[in-house]
Amino acid sequence: MFTLLRFPLAFAAAILTLGALPAAAAPPVEVMIVGTFHMDNPGHDLHNMKVDDVLTGKRQKELADVAAGLLRFKPTVVMVESQRRDDGAATLPRYRQYLAGTLEPSRNEVVQVGFRLAKAAGLKEAYGIDVDGDFPYEDVQTFAEAHGQAAILKQEGDKIDVSLKEASDLLAASSIGATLRWFNQPERIALDHGFYQDMLQIGRLDEQPGAALVAAWNKRNFEICARMIQVVKPGDRAVVLYGSGHAFLLRQCVAETPGFRLVEPNAYLPAR
Repeated sequence: MFTLLRFPLAFAAAILTLGALPAAAAPPVEVMIVGTFHMDNPGHDLHNMKVDDVLTGKRQKELADVAAGLLRFKPTVVMVESQRRDDGAATLPRYRQYLAGTLEPSRNEVVQVGFRLAKAAGLKEAYGIDVDGDFPYEDVQTFAEAHGQAAILKQEGDKIDVSLKEASDLLAASSIGATLRWFNQPERIALDHGFYQDMLQIGRLDEQPGAALVAAWNKRNFEICARMIQVVKPGDRAVVLYGSGHAFLLRQCVAETPGFRLVEPNAYLPAR
């Protein structure tokens, strides 16, 4: 009798033990945030970098080198700073036109880096994850000028101008790849993000235009990150191409999201 009971009890214990084991972990989503500059230089930002024509033969060769470097990451998804136009879809019809050779020539980094990379990776779709957002800088200016804080804004503007001149000079003297590496240094990203923390100085008591600006900027970037998270699946290797000013918060969002792993772009971008 004892021998007959022993097997069922041992079997039950084994089943309970197996049930207590954790399920196999899903492979992480690897995400590379590539901060870039505006290659068509539209002048939409408060401060703008000087960029020569990226459609020249020299720059096209450099862009091909950038794509080749990023291709070593073996991306399965490419996402860009563009708003989708198809209802109910995050995919970009313009990328399909690019694949078909019917898209008009464009100097924009979405096309020159994002679409180029997606095509080289053999991807049938590219995803637009941009979202409109408020940027109430005029309220900050008005308050600062009325309360003796205009010097703070001038100091911040001067720092940005110095940084963009350095980037412009680097681009003129070197390559697009080298310039992208400069923008994607973690210390450079943190330094650039300091502008928003400094905006918290602008305000007093119940009137906080600086904090409102920072909140609006954070909201836009976390909505962008939400769209990114909703596109990928476990095991994907995603390249997210965005203006460098977004890099700090997008990197933070990826680094803090369970199941995601941040990948440094400078391990893949060409050095020259």
